[in-house]
Amino acid sequence: MQETTLDLLKRLAKALSAQFGDNCEIVVHDISSGDPENTIAVIENGHVSKRNASAGPSHIALEAMKEGRRNIPDQYNYLTQTADGRILRSSTVYINDDEGRPIGIFCINYDLTALMMAKATVDALVQDPRAADEPERIPTNVNDLLDELLDQSVRIVGKPVAMMNKEDKVKAIGYLNDAGAMLITKSGDKIAKFFGISKYTLYSYLDTSNTGAQES
Repeated sequence: MQETTLDLLKRLAKALSAQFGDNCEIVVHDISSGDPENTIAVIENGHVSKRNASAGPSHIALEAMKEGRRNIPDQYNYLTQTADGRILRSSTVYINDDEGRPIGIFCINYDLTALMMAKATVDALVQDPRAADEPERIPTNVNDLLDELLDQSVRIVGKPVAMMNKEDKVKAIGYLNDAGAMLITKSGDKIAKFFGISKYTLYSYLDTSNTGAQES
């Protein structure tokens, strides 16, 4: 990412965090280097998600770094969840190069927890209209992120690993690949161990998943 662009984003981050106070976390990801484990260029009010600049990537950063991604739509006003259970309202804006490839991500995470507790005190009907949606967790490091992606792959298949057949594991591993899990250093070893397969079988399942995606 160009230094002038990054400088502007840093100043915007500082301005917004100052404007909306300590409950407003602003994160700028620089993904132009291609290093999935060092994406956070600046973070303001990192205590909201208990992260700092050395924290690992988020789901959105990994997904944006996948080869071939272009013109990813921005996301506004959706729910996320911290590791300690606090609910945030988040927005994500992608910074693209001239060809539409994402090179940076500007994220806003506002901690709603205190507001929700205050509202619950005076209003038993506080539940958010979208509360049925499961908030996406914000990992604090790359290992937590991979663990969350593995758990999500199991939820998508709908059965525990011990009961999965080959087709189920191909589906789960295909999800992990689409989510960018394979970009994490040494993730292949952990994924193979998680599903009780060899590294050779893992890459065979990846090929099967990719072939199926191209045919569909």
